Amino acid sequence: MEKWIERQRNIIDFTLSSLLRRKGKNVALVCVYTFVVFLLASVMFFIYSIKKEASIILKDAPEMVIQKMIAGRHELIPTGYMDKIKNIRGVSSVKRRLWGYYYDPVIGANYTLIVPEDSDVSAGNIVIGQGISRARLAFEGDTLEFRSHDGKIIDLEVKNILSLESELVSSDLVLISEDDFRRLFGGSGDYATDFTLHVKNPRELSTIALKIAETLPDTRIILRDEILRTYDAVFNWRGGMMIVILLGALLAFIIFAWDKASGLSQEERKEIGILKAIGWETSDVILMKFWEGMVVSLSSFLVGVLLAYGHVFFASSALFEPALKGWSVLYPRFKIVPFIDASQLAALFFLTVVPYTVATIIPSWRAATVDPDSVMR
Repeated sequence: MEKWIERQRNIIDFTLSSLLRRKGKNVALVCVYTFVVFLLASVMFFIYSIKKEASIILKDAPEMVIQKMIAGRHELIPTGYMDKIKNIRGVSSVKRRLWGYYYDPVIGANYTLIVPEDSDVSAGNIVIGQGISRARLAFEGDTLEFRSHDGKIIDLEVKNILSLESELVSSDLVLISEDDFRRLFGGSGDYATDFTLHVKNPRELSTIALKIAETLPDTRIILRDEILRTYDAVFNWRGGMMIVILLGALLAFIIFAWDKASGLSQEERKEIGILKAIGWETSDVILMKFWEGMVVSLSSFLVGVLLAYGHVFFASSALFEPALKGWSVLYPRFKIVPFIDASQLAALFFLTVVPYTVATIIPSWRAATVDPDSVMR
């Protein structure tokens, strides 16, 4: 047992001395390796966290949204449809919604105007999001001008500004009273933008949606699960786009690992030959090279993951923020809440650490199985 412990200690000592003898090469290697891990981990962390954030936000969204369609376009829906929907068995409640988009030529951006269900927004007042406040330099007590559907100018006073905590979903939001909304967009109280629906049994959503489609064939039913799948698809597409952009770095890393597996330098071969000549076993040489590869790969992996964590969750993915988040005049300022899945780290580990470690062991095994005299010659 003591001999085995002593042999392991010698292997570790020689591994460290070998790394220090080629410290310039190893430092450059660790830098490149860390950079590759950093890029991949940044994309993975961001995509997973933003998808998790979206799922949390949409958790309280209505189970079903009903819209009227004419020639494939969204149109105002008559409030008389509500009675037909309420008569369908399993429907718990149906509520109308008033919302729309308003283009502001001053900053070249669209606002989302919503009439809240339960709010103290009175006629002549509005509540705006942080993005609108920044872009228009509008604060409490200021007045914003809106041009109505008939060309008239409507002055609305900013009563309040929505909190920073809600900026992810409220940056371009304007809460407005129903009277002011209809002054801007026109229309009568017999129409709404769409309906939201809640059911008694969530497992009957698809059945109720089918009944609504049969009763009101000119409507489109949007389920909450469909919205979540759409967000997943959008963010997966953005993550895939970034991976394609980073394909050059990935190919360089693959070529590097392949070059590592193709053979050892003359100095490393001579080093292995000397170790074999002084009594080292083939297993000892392989173990030494294994630890050497693990030191380089694990240190690069850990540093790259930590840098990616800081880049995504503290610096808001500053290096490729526009590509991952998208672009908008009123884009919200927010910090992503850290969500890290163990499967992400495992996938990243097997994608980066395992190939390099294997590429280090294979040529060492080949050199260790050759006669020491021929290797040193």
